[in-house]
Amino acid sequence: MPLSTSILLIIALAPLVGCLLAGFLGRFIGRVGAHSVTILGLLIACGLSFYVLYQLTAGGSPVYNQNLYTWFEIGRFSASVGFLIDRLTAMMMVVVTFVSLLVHIYTIGYMADDDGYQRFFSYISLFTFSMLMLVMSNNFMQLFFGWEAVGLVSYLLIGFWYKRPTAIFANLKAFLVNRVGDFGFLLGIAAVLYFLGTLDYKTAFDAAPTLVGKTLQITQTVHWDAATVIAILLFIGAMGKSAQVPLHVWLPDSMEGPTPISALIHAATMVTAGIFMVARMSPIYELSPTALSFVLVIGATGALFTGLIGIVQNDIKRVVAYSTLSQLGYMTVALGVSAYAGAVFHLMTHAFFKALLFLGAGSVIIAMHHEQDMRYMGGLRKYMPITWITMWIGSLALCGVPFFAGFYSKDAIIEAVGESHRWGAGYAYFCVLAGAFVTATYTFRQMYLTFHGKERFTVAAHGHAHHHAVHVPHSTAPAEPAHADVHDVHAHDAHASVGHDDHAHHEPGVLEHAPKESPWVVTLPLVLLAIPSLLVGFFTVGPMLYGHWFGGAIHVNEAGDVLGEMGRKFHNAFATGLEGFAQLPFLLVAIAFIITTYIYLFNIALADKIKNALKPLWTVLDRKYWIDDIYFAIFAKGGVKLGRALWKGGDAAVIDGVLIDGSASLVQRIAGGLRRIQSGYLYHYVFAMILGLILLLGGYLYFGHAPVGQ
Repeated sequence: MPLSTSILLIIALAPLVGCLLAGFLGRFIGRVGAHSVTILGLLIACGLSFYVLYQLTAGGSPVYNQNLYTWFEIGRFSASVGFLIDRLTAMMMVVVTFVSLLVHIYTIGYMADDDGYQRFFSYISLFTFSMLMLVMSNNFMQLFFGWEAVGLVSYLLIGFWYKRPTAIFANLKAFLVNRVGDFGFLLGIAAVLYFLGTLDYKTAFDAAPTLVGKTLQITQTVHWDAATVIAILLFIGAMGKSAQVPLHVWLPDSMEGPTPISALIHAATMVTAGIFMVARMSPIYELSPTALSFVLVIGATGALFTGLIGIVQNDIKRVVAYSTLSQLGYMTVALGVSAYAGAVFHLMTHAFFKALLFLGAGSVIIAMHHEQDMRYMGGLRKYMPITWITMWIGSLALCGVPFFAGFYSKDAIIEAVGESHRWGAGYAYFCVLAGAFVTATYTFRQMYLTFHGKERFTVAAHGHAHHHAVHVPHSTAPAEPAHADVHDVHAHDAHASVGHDDHAHHEPGVLEHAPKESPWVVTLPLVLLAIPSLLVGFFTVGPMLYGHWFGGAIHVNEAGDVLGEMGRKFHNAFATGLEGFAQLPFLLVAIAFIITTYIYLFNIALADKIKNALKPLWTVLDRKYWIDDIYFAIFAKGGVKLGRALWKGGDAAVIDGVLIDGSASLVQRIAGGLRRIQSGYLYHYVFAMILGLILLLGGYLYFGHAPVGQ
């Protein structure tokens, strides 16, 4: 049975209706009304998305590809609003709406005391609508609309607490960095229109083979391959949206937004838009091995080197943020070796366990009275058993422990890179293998510092403080960082990133009450995310990775089909899980587990010795390779200096000084001279008339009767 257009419209528009009601009628419907209408809209969209996925997989529905509205027609070019619903789209719809629904529920508890309650629900519903328009589009113009819309809403959400300078700095940084990527993305769409003559996906993909042999003339002697130009330009857009090196710098600072946004935007949906886009464009990317090698190297660099930064982070949300950067690198690596299904499969599993980790971190922050620094935590497992257990499930999935969801997707990517012979695959294989050890190191460190060991906070009850005297090494001891530039957003202040921004500041590490488990609206989403984090990989790895589940939605050339080669050795999920215990990635995870367990549970002073021994490396990671400093010095300060030069040299000197003030001064001087001529004496005027007549007659006689050529 074909999919119904009305159902698809309801899925896309239900979150928008909730957004408009909560945004414009928030004062009238109140807090309960705002979260009720938005959650109802997401519940409808999520339920119908599951129905669409069922119809495409088990119901026998064909792929839906229809234009619903023609936006414009100019000659032979046209742009429409339409939907392309295949299995790739349906899977993304389910992930987006399911995670967004749980984030909406979670927000009821997390933002309970915030003055912008209705505004927040309006924003996150608008974000969900924008993301759905992006993944459901059947043409490049609608894709670009959704692409820019999620960027705009992320700007609003990162800077939600607009009274804090750090939040405003973070959202402006995210906005500007994404515009850099979007410029390349727009050029890529223009190149598609130039070479293929259409903005429609199907028409463009059918015509993609005609790109072979076409070039773009740069100079008289330099010609670039058309498919490579299109693929790289489109990927530059993905580098911004999916936070790939070197356009990754916005994502860690975006932790300035409320934690639900970290889970929604920066784990499950927005940052994976670039991964989805490249997978959707696989018919074009398969024409350019050069572009795929570029994608591969960029992804591998991010997978390892951004993950290393997570090891030295002390903010609980920033650890998860750098983990997101690393995992996005894994997805990008999979794209680079033509394992598009592996990238999208990891996108799905990652959405569940990373949203779980972000929301779990938010639950910890609530319990710690808005404290985010792990150096003030420890021993929380006895206070927060549900958060503790669910975060361990998410952590084990992130580390790729066999039988957890992350194992099936992450290890498949590592194996696919090992199978690939594409240029850069050797470098990428080293990065993703080393990244497995790095991921386990910062993940287990985070869990031990937060939930295990002795308590490193103080509880003040009835005016009496109960101190927990423990030895904490410098590497975990509460201390101000040596650097505190305006562009380094630190969240160690008690009110840095959570709750409303006007509550009283309290001494770091001193809690008014003992920590306790979060309310059910917070813990229920954790439990519902923990289930797929544990099980979804086991039940879907066979069809999604090796069973051609995506069908025609993903195109792979037979020569580079590494997943097809791996599928010949695949038997079942259980056997793969058992084999995983003997594979190198798990051995690296086990080594990291042993090291971190020994250090943070039995010999915490060793962390101090390691830090001192590796002080230069620690400094490099703590300063994030100085990339932020370089950007700030060149682009931010350079832009200010350029603007000042244009202001003083152009606006003040040329425009004001010469064109405006100068022309006025010239007129004034001419008028002053003419004013002296107007003496009021008749003989002066008669003399001027006679002199003028003589000049006219002389000119006439000379020029009027002069021989030709004289």
